Amino acid sequence: MPLHPDRLFPADPASRAIARRLYDAVKALPIVSPHGHTNPAWFAEDTPFPDPAQLLIVPDHYIFRMLMSQGMRLEDLGVPRRDGGPVETDGRAIWRRFAGAYHLFRGTPSRLWLEHTLETLFGVTDRLSAATADAIYDRIAGCLTRPDYRPRALYERFNIEVISTTEGALDPLVHHAALQRSDWRGRVVTAYRPDDIVDPSADGFAGRIADLGALTGEDTATWAGYLRAHRARRRHFIAHGATSSDHGHPTARTANLSASEAAALYARVLAGGTAEEHDLFRGQMLTEMAKMSLDDGLVLQIHPGSFRNHSPGLFAAFGRDKGADIPTRTDYVHMLKPMLDAVGLEPGLTVIVFTLDETAYARELAPLAGVYPCLRLGPPWWFHDSPEGMLRFREQATETAGFYNTVGFNDDTRAFPSIPARHDMARRVDCAFLAGLVATHRLDEDEAAEVAQDLAYRLAKRAYRL
Repeated sequence: MPLHPDRLFPADPASRAIARRLYDAVKALPIVSPHGHTNPAWFAEDTPFPDPAQLLIVPDHYIFRMLMSQGMRLEDLGVPRRDGGPVETDGRAIWRRFAGAYHLFRGTPSRLWLEHTLETLFGVTDRLSAATADAIYDRIAGCLTRPDYRPRALYERFNIEVISTTEGALDPLVHHAALQRSDWRGRVVTAYRPDDIVDPSADGFAGRIADLGALTGEDTATWAGYLRAHRARRRHFIAHGATSSDHGHPTARTANLSASEAAALYARVLAGGTAEEHDLFRGQMLTEMAKMSLDDGLVLQIHPGSFRNHSPGLFAAFGRDKGADIPTRTDYVHMLKPMLDAVGLEPGLTVIVFTLDETAYARELAPLAGVYPCLRLGPPWWFHDSPEGMLRFREQATETAGFYNTVGFNDDTRAFPSIPARHDMARRVDCAFLAGLVATHRLDEDEAAEVAQDLAYRLAKRAYRL
């Protein structure tokens, strides 16, 4: 069935009419995608996507996570193994398996995103099923052979103004360098993600610290040299377009040790250290990154509270980011305090905090953002970037933080074709929320229209300095 024009709008006719008017004014705004995980090689090389499964299923952990929960093997969905072992390579076979299990996605945002993509990008209005799988696959596959379905053409078709990828601190950024040399006008920037060189619990930590030293010419066996190496890599990332750093720590813990204490801690974690020392070191590095941001202007993003790689068997077979990460309870009031004591009142610093623990919105995060000028609240993330999750966020955060201590929307996706769908969902939900404020006479409609523009476009540009 075709997408309904009033999807996600209020059922009440008066509120629905307001939401329509608000949405009509923002639906065509350019997309600012300031945080995500698309592959910069897509834009640098601009080669065709191989097949519908590789485009829509294999890179999307939202999809294969659900299928795995119902007993499907990731090998049968084409997800690469760490050991290079055999996996399904027939895109049509993968697509048929997905289509036969499509009912599993009823009521999920994944279904809304996919159906938006199928209709608006490929002209598909039939519901995906085992019976329609081949016809839909053939239609998509035919489109992917055309020049107007290559990555750069889709970037322009999606009306993307800027998109940020995310790379590890040791990444050579060759694709970003190639984009800077090209005459294509699309704007693809990177973001500095140093997790693998600030987490002593990660396998190979000491070796990567040595690599960092070799890459920067600094003596990373010393605390001072290690910090200088970070500054050098940050400068390199900024030269390739970065306006933000990103930190995916297990907790929101920060620390503010003296220089001598930090140096002693660094020596201990380089030699091995304990689990407590690893956590303290990660916390110290969040504060160090915030201090560096005061100097170089990078926006600091904190994505805490995920128990990464919860299944050791799945991690051993397939590696990171394969759907087995689980949200945990997260304390922000106490954990962020050392960093906020050090830099929280700095108006020139921007720290964007995300959460997977929704109980923290009203109790902790909104009140914190309502006090500290450096803090902004990131939008609903990962498990909560759903219509209900977005509404819960607005309901719980707005009363204390308002709209202007938030940063609009970002899609945080690896699945490139879903970007317009995700932004459209966010715009619809925000307009529905604003319509409720207008209908209950808490906001005039001209104010709601201005807020809708800010949430859809202006706040992200401003927060991420884009």
